[in-house]
Amino acid sequence: MNYVFFDLESQNLFQDVGGRENIEKLLVACAITWSTQTNEFSVYWEKDILALIQELKSATKVIGFNLRGFDYQVLQLYAPEMRFASLPTLDLLLDLQKILGFSISLDSIASASLGATKTADGIQSVEWFRAGELDKVAEYCKADVDITRRVFEFGRDNGYIFYKSKLGSKLKVEVKWK
Repeated sequence: MNYVFFDLESQNLFQDVGGRENIEKLLVACAITWSTQTNEFSVYWEKDILALIQELKSATKVIGFNLRGFDYQVLQLYAPEMRFASLPTLDLLLDLQKILGFSISLDSIASASLGATKTADGIQSVEWFRAGELDKVAEYCKADVDITRRVFEFGRDNGYIFYKSKLGSKLKVEVKWK
């Protein structure tokens, strides 16, 4: 069994490409995976996208946060023939959205469940990319993959996670992550 945790950062923001309807124009800046088979992170740059796609295709399950709504759509430009929807995927955002009836942020569940917060955000990542600070982009993306993995493991092991409500209270939600 090989679970591959995955996240990517883009070169552009939605405002740069004319909105969400042009998501494929965001382009990949950096993608990071962490595999349960190797216990290691892998770093992929735009030139490495085909190798990334091969790793995703070889996974027993791809796990991430907003994979279907963001990451897979950004990748689509690089592999137009690929049906990312066919990959065995656990999108934590979509799973939680089905249960709760609304969206929550990775930061909300990470801070409530793990006491950990994201190290930056996508806007900062694009700024680093444009400034040529690629090591910062990779470290930020790696931190997001690690937080996603840890949230998944918490939910898998406990059968629930926590999230912070808009009012700041800590709430519990049951999950069935295997």
